Amino acid sequence: MAIELAELEHPQAPLEHLPAERRAISRWWFFLGVFVLWVAGWLMLQGQWTLALPVSELNSFHDWLNEVRDWVEQAKFEGNPLFIPFEWITEFFNWVVEFLQKLFVDPAFGRPVPVIGWLGLVGISTWVALAIAGVRSAILVAGALVLCGTLGYWEDTVDTLIITGVSVAVCVLLGIPIGIWMSRSKRVTAALTPVLDVMQTMPSFSYLAPLALFYGIGPAAAVVTTLIYALPPLIRISAHGLRTVSPTTMEATSSLGSTDNQQLRKVQLPMARRTILVGLNQTTMAALSMAVIAALINGPGLGIPVIDALTILNVGRAFVAGLCLVFLAIMLDRMTTAAGERAEASARKGTNPQARRILLGVTGVLALISVYLSRQYLRLAEFPEEWNWGDQIADRVNSSSEWFVDTFYDITQAAKDFVSNFLLNPLQDLLAESPWWLTASALLAIAFLLGGRRALVATAVTSAIILGTGLWYDAMVTLAMTLVAAVMTMVIGVIVGVWMGRSRRVDALVRPVLDMLQTLPAFVYLIPTLALFGPGRFLAIMAAVAYAVPIAIKIAADGIRGVSPTTVEAAESTGSNRWQMIGKVQLPMARGSLVLAANQGLLFVLSMVVIGGLVGGGGLGFLVVGGFSQQEDFGKGLAAGIAITALGVMLDRITVHTAARYGRAETA
Repeated sequence: MAIELAELEHPQAPLEHLPAERRAISRWWFFLGVFVLWVAGWLMLQGQWTLALPVSELNSFHDWLNEVRDWVEQAKFEGNPLFIPFEWITEFFNWVVEFLQKLFVDPAFGRPVPVIGWLGLVGISTWVALAIAGVRSAILVAGALVLCGTLGYWEDTVDTLIITGVSVAVCVLLGIPIGIWMSRSKRVTAALTPVLDVMQTMPSFSYLAPLALFYGIGPAAAVVTTLIYALPPLIRISAHGLRTVSPTTMEATSSLGSTDNQQLRKVQLPMARRTILVGLNQTTMAALSMAVIAALINGPGLGIPVIDALTILNVGRAFVAGLCLVFLAIMLDRMTTAAGERAEASARKGTNPQARRILLGVTGVLALISVYLSRQYLRLAEFPEEWNWGDQIADRVNSSSEWFVDTFYDITQAAKDFVSNFLLNPLQDLLAESPWWLTASALLAIAFLLGGRRALVATAVTSAIILGTGLWYDAMVTLAMTLVAAVMTMVIGVIVGVWMGRSRRVDALVRPVLDMLQTLPAFVYLIPTLALFGPGRFLAIMAAVAYAVPIAIKIAADGIRGVSPTTVEAAESTGSNRWQMIGKVQLPMARGSLVLAANQGLLFVLSMVVIGGLVGGGGLGFLVVGGFSQQEDFGKGLAAGIAITALGVMLDRITVHTAARYGRAETA
């Protein structure tokens, strides 16, 4: 059918697509050959040269990393000038966070309560939301904050907002100037793009150990880790927005004698404002997600009760703390999105400044009154304990979870057994129980067949790095879980994506749900899966699927919708039915988008599979967590972070180069 449609569109060159199809067939034969040789080698040599390292053992590289840690700590203690800048940064961020905590959370400055109580903070936050995003966002902010207080996590909620807010503020101070720099210099863009690629490829766990080494543990380390993780989206999107300002507009202002700085201030930044606010939205959501994970390095906030509850498998407590994270995520996402929409609407049709000034003035007075009242009355300074419904909700959730597990045990166990026995265990045996050199050779061959020479080189380098960490076996265990979760993600993504791509009504119903799911921090996904399936590898896989599937569905749907209407009409005119249209026209022509969906799905899955180490997922994630909980395992945890990064880069490069190859094939 693909060749027939090509002939309909390009009758003058009906054979142009034949060589590509023959190459594709040959490639599949090579895949089969690699797989057969791999399985044969595994059958003969399984269990030999696997490089498995017991959990309690360290190798020389791990010992060396521990020695580096000891040297750094000793050098910092002795005042080595090399580490003075890190100490200054640590002291500054600790001071900022502690000051804000004394202002809004902790008793300070001679008062038994914070300087501004809960009512005052709600009033100020509501007024800020009204000023930048509108009435709906103001109502949402007030409601979300009060709900977090009624769930019993007011102080943790404010701590999370402090870490997130400080990190985002620094991201804005750094990200927008760097974005401007990139938009004006191809050389800077070429230099920074690979760095940003690696930063966005690294799973969040990979940032923790190396940054904790230089900044210690506590609020400062949490802020630095969060801002570094959240910075790339703002830089890239700001640069893109500034770069895509109409050249005609730029030429017109230049012809009127505007300088570069005038063009930037009066043309580029105003016209790219909506795009920059999209980048701010992405950075804010990334910061919130990382601020929660930073609890592993003693960052204050909601991450601490979530991790504590997950550690003891208390689903109810984890659910209540996770619900606060959901409220915060929705609040921040809607507020930053509405701010962008409001900026665009104001620029396009203007607003009534007089009415707006009156509204902001009246509400500003009310906000100041709320601050005054929160300083005068204890009940308005500390969130009332009698309003706390968190314990009751946690008990109900625990009882409901136990009922569900008991009632549907056979079904959930059957699902776990099926995935474990028919997907995960065979793949893990093949990857981890084969000799390391056999698995490495197979991965190199697959990378070359999929993505060509560049993918081959990237796989060779990252495989060497994983070998160097001494954690090859654990990396292959993690890779097995990642691939199983990625396959499940793509199956769901393609099915739902095709459904959305072919129906505007379905798209309108499903896309808002996907948007909401994409706002949730990663830890939130562990909670319902823990309630449904209990701890273990299957939990990590299902949480990873839930976390990654929204982005896979969106990309697949956009790819299906992007298929040329002319091609679809030509296929319909030849009598193709619905399934022929999907299988022989739309899916083949959206192949590049599907590979891109696989790329994003793999990276999201890997990030979540690693976090699953907290609840029995095993693999590299378990070693990272162990590196924070056991002083002697720090080196091994840091090595696991390096291996995770290498694995992420490997999967990213293979899928990126595969997408590029298929993209060229589609346009050939």
